[in-house]
Parts: sequence; C-alpha cells; structure tokens
Amino acid sequence: MARMRAALTALALVVGFFVAQPAQPAVAAPNFKAPYPCGQRWTYSHHSAEVRLALDFVRADGGSTAGTPVLASAPGTAYNYYQAGGAGNYVVIDHGGGWKTYYFHLASFGVGNGSYVAQGRSIGATGSTGNSTGAHIHYEQLYNGAGQTIVINGQSLAPYPGSYNQRYLTSDNGCGTAKYWVDTFANATGYRNANTNDPQGVLYAGTNYVYCKVWGAEVRVGSQYNHWWLKTDLDVTYPGKNGRGAYVSAYYLSRWGNDEARDNNGTVIPNC
Repeated sequence: MARMRAALTALALVVGFFVAQPAQPAVAAPNFKAPYPCGQRWTYSHHSAEVRLALDFVRADGGSTAGTPVLASAPGTAYNYYQAGGAGNYVVIDHGGGWKTYYFHLASFGVGNGSYVAQGRSIGATGSTGNSTGAHIHYEQLYNGAGQTIVINGQSLAPYPGSYNQRYLTSDNGCGTAKYWVDTFANATGYRNANTNDPQGVLYAGTNYVYCKVWGAEVRVGSQYNHWWLKTDLDVTYPGKNGRGAYVSAYYLSRWGNDEARDNNGTVIPNC
C-alpha cells in the first residue's frame, strides 16, 4: 500500500508539472507595412459585416483606387484564390510562424500561385471583384487562423473608424529604393546582364516593379524590338543563381513602342 501511495504521489507531481507549464509565447509578427505603394495616402474604415478584424482601404490622395498595385505587406509565399460571391480574386500570403495576410477583391493577380514574394512586391491590382460595391483593398492580418487588429510599422490602427475620411495612412512600403511599376504581358526570363547569356530566373507576367534601365542586346519578335533592359527582382530564381537585380528585356513593355521603356504612367524609367 505504501508503494502504491508513493507511486500515486509521483504521478500527481508529474501531472501537476505538465499542467503548470506556461503556454508557448506567440510568434512575433512580421513588420507589416501598408498594402499599397510608397508615398500614397489612403483612408480606411471597418464595418460590422467585415470578417476577422479586416480594414478596407481606398485612396485619399487624388489618385485612382482602381488599378493601383496591391503590395505584399511582408515577405512570404503567395497563393491565389477566387470566390465569386465574396472575396472575388484574392491573395493569401503565408509569412510563416502562423502569420498570414489576406487581400480581397483584386482586379487581377500579379504573381504566380505559390510564389515567394518580397515585402513591397506587387501581388495584383486593386479592384472590385466578388461581393464589392467599389474598388478598394480589403486587408486582414491573421495569426493561427484568427483575425488580429491591423498593425502597420508596429502601430495599431485601432480604434477602427466606421467610415472613410476619418483616419489616414501614408505608405512607406517599398520606399527604400525608387521603384517604377510596369505591366508585363508575358512571363520573362531574367538575365545576369543586359543580354541572354546567363539566365537567372523568371519574372511572371503582370504588374511588377523595376528600378532602372540599361542599353543592351536587341530582343526582337517580328517588327517589335527593344534594346533596353530593366533591372528588377525575379519571382523565381534558378538553383545557384541570383534573382535580385536581374535584367528583363523591355520588349515585354511593347505597349509603348520599340526602344521605349516607360512605367504604367508613361514616365521614362531612368538609366541605372
């Protein structure tokens, strides 16, 4: 009997040990930035029908909300989805450690499904697909599947306003280096230099950023050609190669004509 009591006492101590252990701390959130381009001022709101503590963003700086690039607010792996009666075209970025961000109602996708994206990378264009009454970015931050109060640059945006034009946020996403937003019409191979000698990876078709341009080898298809090459960061990097600062032919911007290299606003992309 004494042995049994001792065994039960030991078991109780073991059980108590496991029960008393503190919960594992939450994984620190990424340094989330605003989901739209550097320098733009947007207003935001929340209404009772919004899920998971989401915020809706629209431009407040005079620019058009529709078509504005939607940016990854932190690095991660992007997945594309469609929901006809709700989110429309939407992207989910898995940032690791249980953290995800959601971007609803996109007019179009800007990255391939399952692609790694850097912070500030365009993942699509702002739109009004799905259950939406006007162009806006519906934005969410989730931890282990639960909606979190939106935090940008370490600062909470709570308390949420119930309508637009009460609170504003100017983006610093992608401000480290000047970027020019361009629409490419097809997937493009990126090279180490302004020629086709050393492929580094692939830039997916869609809205992408570039830094500058250099003159190099001609790329020609029929009557369309271009000697300019655009410095950018690739979506897919080949093994042993470097996708940062690779060069893609400006031929993929043929909307502006031969030997032209302009961004979506028609601004001439500067020389490197």
